[in-house]
Amino acid sequence: MNVDHLTQLNNSVFVSRLHVAMFTNVYRPLSNGVVTSVASFRRGLVERGHVVYVMAPHAPEDHRDEERFVFRYPALELPLQRYPLTLPVSPFVDHLLPRLQPDILHAHHPVMLGRVAAKKSRQLRIPLVFTYHTRYHEYSHYVKGVPEHLVKEFLENWLAHFMRRCHHVIVPSHSIRLMLEDIYGISKRVSVLATGVELAQFGQLTRQQARRELGWSLEPLTVVSVGRLAKEKNWELMLRAFREVAIEEPSVQLTIVGGGEEKGSLERFCAELGIAEQVTFTGPVLYEEISTYLSACDIFCFASVTETQGLATLEAMASGLPVVAVEASGTSDVVTHGKEGFLTACDYKALGAQLRRLVTDRELRESFGQAGRKHAGGYSVESQSACLEEIYRVALADYEAGYRVPVQTDESTTGLRKFFSYFNRDNQVS
Repeated sequence: MNVDHLTQLNNSVFVSRLHVAMFTNVYRPLSNGVVTSVASFRRGLVERGHVVYVMAPHAPEDHRDEERFVFRYPALELPLQRYPLTLPVSPFVDHLLPRLQPDILHAHHPVMLGRVAAKKSRQLRIPLVFTYHTRYHEYSHYVKGVPEHLVKEFLENWLAHFMRRCHHVIVPSHSIRLMLEDIYGISKRVSVLATGVELAQFGQLTRQQARRELGWSLEPLTVVSVGRLAKEKNWELMLRAFREVAIEEPSVQLTIVGGGEEKGSLERFCAELGIAEQVTFTGPVLYEEISTYLSACDIFCFASVTETQGLATLEAMASGLPVVAVEASGTSDVVTHGKEGFLTACDYKALGAQLRRLVTDRELRESFGQAGRKHAGGYSVESQSACLEEIYRVALADYEAGYRVPVQTDESTTGLRKFFSYFNRDNQVS
């Protein structure tokens, strides 16, 4: 099991039914790693006999929640924003939540609805669990007009303040646990728990069946990558690596599954590299359709260095694909170099060289693919949900004993003061 310092749970026994309220700033019909995590853990816990309430932003009017107990907060759709801006105020939920009598509050973000969860934890006197889904400081470039180091310092202070209010922190990989220990000194009440893989969804189609569904021919060999088209995903490096292969193997194709704000610039970049005819951008794809693309392809390539878990890589492995990727947090937690695939330095020539090895060696592709499928089988939604249940029970016991997450960083808000004083610099008298 992928949880540290916890006793093994007997899957056949329910000590008692838990009522869990999950707070998330993104949910269906949107699709990203957090949505997948919330939805899959919700399903797994419900199948284990528990009750899960999901508190999420308002959805488009044409969306109807098929799940029970999804409660929506008001949200604003803003131009040029990927996700709605949640308004963390709902008299309806404020009135409803005490009546639901949750045993655990589980925040999936440290802001907006995460702050609501922290407030309700204090008001209702129940434990708060937080999942650290994102390396927030890696996204500091999205804050325009403020020096990046100030944004990073602000985020670190904010996260420290939030995690001090929690009774347990979940991280999706050992790499992220080490990072939290290094930055925040957290060594207790933190557990490693990856999001489970829907094994019944991935790897169910043969390559031929998947290509027929997509309208593809049986040839040529196709490399695939999955992810949002954003700068932090390191797409340009991967495209340069693919060009190294395409020069020697001109029949090879690359399919990039996902949408995002960088699509236009990446298409232009492909044209500059001379590989536009060999690269296909699918645009946004429903989560349920990703498995078909993976089954239709031959190699999974990934260059992101900002992952916390590497769920997309695990899903590719569950589909039987060999992996070639940049060695980085998240990815290196689920791929062993030379066993399920190749891990390389963050260098396009190194990535391209290993990608070409897989392109030209069918036996190696099959060997890595089989090993990857076996490894991914240990990350089922069912087994990961059993681990999450045990984490909740540990958090309940720690709450009764008066324990919180021991964040060891400086209690000062220096980073917060620097951040906000930056905006007042024009008003200061010299």
